Amino acid sequence: MKQSPYKKTIPAAVMGALVVLALGACGKKDGAGAQQGGQMPPAEVGVVSVTPTAVGMETSLPGRTSPFAVAEIRPQVGGIVLQRLFNEGGEVKAGQTLYQIDPASFRNSVESAKAALARSEATLVTARQKAERYKELVSIKAVSQQDYDDADAALKQAEADVAANRAAASTAALNLGYAAVKSPISGRIGKSSVTQGALVTASQTTALATVQQLDPIYVDVTQSVSELARLRRDLESGVLKRTGDGQASVKLVLDDGSIYSKTGKLAFTDVTVDAGTGSVSVRAVFPNPKGELLPGMFVRAKLETGVREGSILIPQQAVTRNTKGEATVMLAMPDGQFMPKVIQTEKAIGDKWLVSDGLKAGDQVIVEGLQRLRPGTVIKAVPLAAASAPAAGR
Repeated sequence: MKQSPYKKTIPAAVMGALVVLALGACGKKDGAGAQQGGQMPPAEVGVVSVTPTAVGMETSLPGRTSPFAVAEIRPQVGGIVLQRLFNEGGEVKAGQTLYQIDPASFRNSVESAKAALARSEATLVTARQKAERYKELVSIKAVSQQDYDDADAALKQAEADVAANRAAASTAALNLGYAAVKSPISGRIGKSSVTQGALVTASQTTALATVQQLDPIYVDVTQSVSELARLRRDLESGVLKRTGDGQASVKLVLDDGSIYSKTGKLAFTDVTVDAGTGSVSVRAVFPNPKGELLPGMFVRAKLETGVREGSILIPQQAVTRNTKGEATVMLAMPDGQFMPKVIQTEKAIGDKWLVSDGLKAGDQVIVEGLQRLRPGTVIKAVPLAAASAPAAGR
């Protein structure tokens, strides 16, 4: 029986299509195998090289401002206040008259004391002349010894009267001067507690006004005894080195977070420990020419305690915490691997951590690209500035 030409054509076409599909499938399989067998490019990470350096150490302590000097103005004599000679809240100078007390009675006392002094001085002249004459006469028996002794005693009494009256005249003059109530210091004066016409008494308990010297001004802070002892140990052992003349400089952070423009100096550290807080008082002195600092302001004082040589600083973003709460960093190894390292951080200085243990000079600490690290990942360490440059460009 003769076969149809159409029946021969169909199997040939199907066979060709199957061959094409098979070859295509083989090609895809071979290509997938090649991709799986290849290696991923190394993950690029930014690193910083650990370089020990000298770091200025600071201690931040809370504190309050207080006047450099305070004078409570009280009268030293009593009387009626005739005038108040200052503006409340203004600046006064040392020796400036603040109040004038009625001086009339004190002038009279001065005149009376002067008169008594003059009278006693006149009596002294007569007594001295009489004693000198009797001294010559008693030597020739012209007067009795008793008369000479009486004349000599009268002379000594006259001399004593002169000394007493001279002291009384001086006291009267002082009281007249005290009628002008003056400021003992320069500074800013507060409100007055009396007005013109008020009666005041000597050494009264209520101050007429208060003058505070605010330039310079004190800043009083407290420091724990343990921290003070550690600081002294570090200085004695040489871990910390004193700067300049050995007197610690102090910077001031105001309540709004701004930095005060002037630098102060550490004045003294108290020798008595507060039994309740276990701390000691530390006082710094700051120039205050514009009066920006007022008594009672809350501030934070940053004391520069010294310089620590060989300190290690690393960026804060390089430090993470493990499940135990320990500070850790990732180190880039020379063979393209990485490893975690537990470190000890002492304190934050700006945007960096001060590391006291766990790192050494030359260690490569990974700062950028930490999210790319997976087990088995090969890394390429580049300096942090170079690693950040492409990102900045984008």
